[in-house]
Parts: sequence; structure tokens; C-alpha cells
Amino acid sequence: MNTTPLNQWHHTHHGRMVDFAGWEMPVQYSSIVDEHTAVRTAVGLFDISHMGRLQFRGDCSQAFLNGVLTNDTEKLQVGDVRYSLICGKDGGILDDVLVYRLPDRWELVVNASNRENIVNWLKHAAGFAAVDFQDCTLSTGMLAVQGPHALTLLTAATKLDLTLMKYFTATELKFLETSGVVSRTGYTGEDGFELVMPSADAERIWLTLLAHGAKYGILPAGLGCRDTLRMESGMPLYGHELNETIDPLTAGLEFAVKFHKPDYLGKAALESIKSQGRQFARVGLLLEGRRIAREESPIQINGLDVGKVTSGTFSPTLQKVIAMAYVPVASSALGTVVQVNLRGTLIPATIVALPFYKRIA
Repeated sequence: MNTTPLNQWHHTHHGRMVDFAGWEMPVQYSSIVDEHTAVRTAVGLFDISHMGRLQFRGDCSQAFLNGVLTNDTEKLQVGDVRYSLICGKDGGILDDVLVYRLPDRWELVVNASNRENIVNWLKHAAGFAAVDFQDCTLSTGMLAVQGPHALTLLTAATKLDLTLMKYFTATELKFLETSGVVSRTGYTGEDGFELVMPSADAERIWLTLLAHGAKYGILPAGLGCRDTLRMESGMPLYGHELNETIDPLTAGLEFAVKFHKPDYLGKAALESIKSQGRQFARVGLLLEGRRIAREESPIQINGLDVGKVTSGTFSPTLQKVIAMAYVPVASSALGTVVQVNLRGTLIPATIVALPFYKRIA
């Protein structure tokens, strides 16, 4: 099993460790609710070193990436970060990624569960031989500082002025005696930053941020609250809302699909889906009662199975049971009442807008 540079720290600080996509990762340290609340109201610190970090150098990198990503790399300026999809020829999603344009290279951050498959897939894509490729996942660490006090904490800890950084931008700089990448990105629905540094520096930076963050209410946070946070924020997760049988349009991610740019893998299939119209839509559900809708739970309308739940949880912020699901487009209107079959018990649920929670800017 792979381990992050912080693995020993997690073990010695009461991290409840699990196998996540071949990585030993902490689900929680204290409680999921406490860690979730810290991110929503103060600041949380995540070890996300399991995420794949892939680098591309050389004059052909932009064209290569534009041929495998649904978003348009040609529009990116140095410092830009964009959400994108990698699709198969049939339009199914192979992974959802972040693409970074940095001064001397391009980077992709990919899901831990897909990294090895995506690397192998990229190596067989047209034009790969013309780029200088490096998988830096095992030689670097990645931390996420998330919450309303994230900017204040990083400013105090690094002595850097990051206030001018816009959301979804990145910069290379020296922070806390190391050189790395800082991006204003995250997967929680809160303001925040993600930091990439050499593996050897990861624990020292982690400890420094925890020490400076004490007066801001910081808590180390695990995968458990990362999931409840992204659920409240309506963010899809690969392996749940996204997979090779789901296309970006059905998933509600058309903003990351550019039809105007030259041909790329999956474009023809996505154009066909767009012209014919989606059959299903990703929706938010608000369930009655306290029972959580588990993945694959059937959704019924008038006694007929019409869809299924992809993720469900109890929302610590809203104090309600929420879920995401796929239902027929014709049955996806806001306010539609459905029933979720939880092991034979039918629970009423209402289709509501995503995200369930949106921070006040």
C-alpha cells in the first residue's frame, strides 16, 4: 500500500487509517462532524498527497493536452487552473482533473484511484512521445488548507500576501523555506489553498501550519469530512457520480466541455449526446427523516424504479439527510417528489438545487 509523507504523523496522532485507492489514508482524527465544522467555520488541514501529480514539459505539451482534455488549454494563461474531464471515445468519463499552466510546464492533478490507469492511457494517446512527461506523485506532498480562515493562516505562516490570488489560479513560489506550487483551489466549497512541495518538506510544513493555525481553530481533517463537505457543495466524486458509463453532459459538467475547439478524444460522442439530448440528469435529493441513502439505492416514481443514488450522507451544516442521484431528465424538475428504496423501506425525498450549501463570498 502506498503511504504519504505524513503517514507516521497520522498514526501517532490518532488518525483512523483505511485503504483508499491503494493508499493508507486517515478517515478522521477526532470526529467527522468536528472536522467538518472546523472547515466550515474556521480552517481545516488535509493531507491530499494521494492525489496524482503529473507534469508535462516541451513545446508540444499544450497541443497534447488539448487533444485529451475536454476543456480548452489554448485559452489558459500562465497561472490559470481549470477543471476538465478526460473522456473515452464514447464520451464516458475516465477521470476528472485539474490542469495547471505554470511558467515552464503543465500539470494535471488526477484522482488517486485513477492515476495508474490514466498514466497508462496517456502514454498510448497520440502525441505523447513528443512531450517530456514525469509522474511526481511519489516525490512530492500535497496539502489542502480550507476554510474561512485559510487565507489569514497562510499569510501569518508564510509572510506572503496571497490576497490577490484569484480562485482557480496557481503560482510557483518559495514558502516556508521550500519551493513549491500554491493554488487557490479546493474540494470543500470553502475558500482555500492547495500546496505542493517536495516530500521531504511535507511534514515540517504540516506542523508549521498546525502551530500557526492553533489560534484560528485549525483541525487536521480526514477523508470522512472531505466527503461530507464535497457532498454539501454538490461536487461529484469519481467512482460515485462519475465513471466510464457517465458522460460530462449527463453529469451536469458541460461548463468543462468545449465544443468550439479542434477534435479531442470523445468530442464526436459528446456532440451526438448534446444534439440528441440527455436521458438522465444528476440531481440533489433532500430526504425525510434521518436514514442515509446509500449508493445504488433505487429511486422510485409511482412505484417504478427510475434512477439510483450515487452518494448520500447526513449534512452537518444543514442538519438534514442529502444525496445525489441520477434520474430521467423528464423527472428531474426541482420540487419533484420521489421515493428512495432503503432496503425495502420507501423514504420520501424532494429534488432540490445543487449545491446544497454555498458559502457567502
